[in-house]
Amino acid sequence: MLNHPTIDQLRALRLDGMADAFVELQSQDAARDLAPAEWLALLLDRETANRGTQRFKSRLRNAKLRHDQASIEDVDYRSPRKLDKALFQQLATSRWIADKRNLLVTGPCGVGKSWLSCALAQKACRDGYTVHYARAPRLFTDLELAHGDGRFARLFRTLTKADLLILDDWGPDRLSASQRRDLMEIVEDRYGAGATLITSQLPVEAWHEVIGEPTFADAILDRLVHNAYRLALDGPSMRDPKTGKTQTAVTHTDASPATTLTKPAKGAKK
Repeated sequence: MLNHPTIDQLRALRLDGMADAFVELQSQDAARDLAPAEWLALLLDRETANRGTQRFKSRLRNAKLRHDQASIEDVDYRSPRKLDKALFQQLATSRWIADKRNLLVTGPCGVGKSWLSCALAQKACRDGYTVHYARAPRLFTDLELAHGDGRFARLFRTLTKADLLILDDWGPDRLSASQRRDLMEIVEDRYGAGATLITSQLPVEAWHEVIGEPTFADAILDRLVHNAYRLALDGPSMRDPKTGKTQTAVTHTDASPATTLTKPAKGAKK
């Protein structure tokens, strides 16, 4: 049997995982004792794994995370920032995304809010969920421009259809009338349809003032807060004074996530 034509055919059919596995099996003496069905099973397993990896890479690339190398396995639980380890490990199961719940991460500058959020987002990509990351100030500017150049409908679909939407660096600037309307439309369409993660230096209690108009503020916060988990961080900045980047020391602690999420008490801080 000629090996090269088989490999060429597999690659022509875009079965790269099977082609790679075929080459490896051909070079292993133990593979000669395998039955044809066992060969086929191994080839299919490799192809399945390869396609899963490619889909993950595509989701991660489309998410455009600020920290695309952030990982839940690298979280430093020893840092004095009051990170609730049990809750974070539960969030790492991505169950809250499946349940279309929200997550509010608050704390002072430099405690790792964005990095932790990107770590959860990376895990969500691994678990098969689509993610869209946006810095809130830049997003509002982009939305304003999109209204004028015809991109608004497409951008709005991107924001509302993702399984997880991350709005990073929320506040402290007060929203304009058009920004309030856009945010209201986004949270309204996402309510019960997708999970939203918001990071902010401001405590949740101050968000009403940031939104501004009481009627809009009540409606927006009702859709964001009442079913949300909270990570309230506090402590000294973890940023490297030389680079300005958040320090993320790898601890490789046991981060085996819980299988279920415990519903937080209404209004309770985590």
